[in-house]
Amino acid sequence: MWSNRFARSFVSVLIFITILLVSCQEDVYPTDNEQLSHEEQIVIRFSHVVGENTPKGMAAVKFAELIKERSNGHVEIQVFPNGVLYKDGEEMNALLRGDIQMIAPAISKITTLVPEWSVMDLPYAFKNADEVHTYVNSAVGQSLMTKLNAHNLFSMGVWDSGFKQLSNSIRPIEAVQDLNGLRMRIMPSDILAEQFSIVGAYPKRIDFNTVFHQLQRGNVDGQENTLTNITSKNLHSLQDYLTISNHGYLGYLLLMNHEFWNSLPEDVQTLLIETLEEVQEWEWQLAEKLTAERLEEMKACDCIKIYNLSDEEKEEWESAFEPVYRYYAENYGKRYIQALPKNQSHH
Repeated sequence: MWSNRFARSFVSVLIFITILLVSCQEDVYPTDNEQLSHEEQIVIRFSHVVGENTPKGMAAVKFAELIKERSNGHVEIQVFPNGVLYKDGEEMNALLRGDIQMIAPAISKITTLVPEWSVMDLPYAFKNADEVHTYVNSAVGQSLMTKLNAHNLFSMGVWDSGFKQLSNSIRPIEAVQDLNGLRMRIMPSDILAEQFSIVGAYPKRIDFNTVFHQLQRGNVDGQENTLTNITSKNLHSLQDYLTISNHGYLGYLLLMNHEFWNSLPEDVQTLLIETLEEVQEWEWQLAEKLTAERLEEMKACDCIKIYNLSDEEKEEWESAFEPVYRYYAENYGKRYIQALPKNQSHH
């Protein structure tokens, strides 16, 4: 009987030692970390400041849906529109801190980090969106993209909002001189400030999400923006006059925190880039379509007086804004101006 008890104890000790050895062996040979992380869900928090009914808002949702579907739920893009997570002036720092992984700010907002990007803000630099896309994809455009890397930013593409128009509550703007004395809301861009200053207007840098209230309180007289952005915030309800000037392009850079991008598995990077290329083409067409629709809606509502600049008037405006180009050249050089489509015939 004693021998049976001894045998059972001996077997128990052997089992304990075996378990101990196995657990130690697991510590010595851990599971491959890369493989483990790849099995975990990847979450990308995408913050932006415009409405879901804008081209950017709709494209962000489409991008998230396609990524979820194509990754079988392994990669999730969480979209936070309307500045609900971070406001205009906060989202860039949040991205650089790593609190969010992706943003799509207006190109004007990049100019505080890389002022050369303000070439995109120059009045009448582009006639249409195709010219913009050609410029951005050119060698000069790509050199602008690489300037972002030094700021821990990885650029994934460009989305359109469209071309900017002018609205105000004081008087019709038909000649460029009509801007004289008006307080105009702008995005944070020295070129946009210069654009209004040289014609006697007073530029005011105001976050997009507060523009409605600033107009309502009479702190500014007017603003410049695309029709989809104007209508998404119902800004036209506070303005009496709209000028279809198409005086400047407004687009968005798709930006990711560079460190976060580098941490992603290669197949996930490929999926994101390929899907974004597809969504980008879709968004460009959507921006054009929605812009035309919004203009017809504004004409139909009869809620704001609309004035269309003629081609001759646009040429006069372009001449009046010529000093803005000199300002850019003096501060940031001529390279990016010389590469603009409008200057290609001169070289």
